[in-house]
Amino acid sequence: MQFNLLFTAFILVSTTLVSPTFIDSVKAKALVASEIKMTNKEGHHGDSEHSHGMRDIPHGQPVPRVDLIVHPDEKIGWNLEIRLENFRFAPERVNIDSSTVEGHAHLFVNGQKVTRLYSNWYYLPELPSGRNEIKVSLNTNQHEMLMHDGKEIAATAIINVP
Repeated sequence: MQFNLLFTAFILVSTTLVSPTFIDSVKAKALVASEIKMTNKEGHHGDSEHSHGMRDIPHGQPVPRVDLIVHPDEKIGWNLEIRLENFRFAPERVNIDSSTVEGHAHLFVNGQKVTRLYSNWYYLPELPSGRNEIKVSLNTNQHEMLMHDGKEIAATAIINVP
């Protein structure tokens, strides 16, 4: 399916606690034309230089969910939108009490941690040519990776840049 974009296209990637699934691909034409293919991915941390503990969501407690929406920027780059359920960003409590309902997200590009996220939007100015994996994972205030039934709570997008 192809779309000529006048403003912004968006794709929704949501977490599920199942194996990776490829969803539709979309050709997006912005200043930098790119193909965006979305997938859900869980269970892979991908950050070899960064290691914190894991925190499993107890049974009976609402399970946090993260959705990643990629909006190609009208000029260049991508605007990442993070939607949350059963979780809130709490930058004022970083490094304090650990909770499964609040904390921050980690942004990874091609398996390398780029930054912490404390809000629902992030501008990604550029990516190298080729296949790029963008992942957002949920973490407690103590930086523990949130898990449910042994799987990481995260959303992943694949962006192919010409």
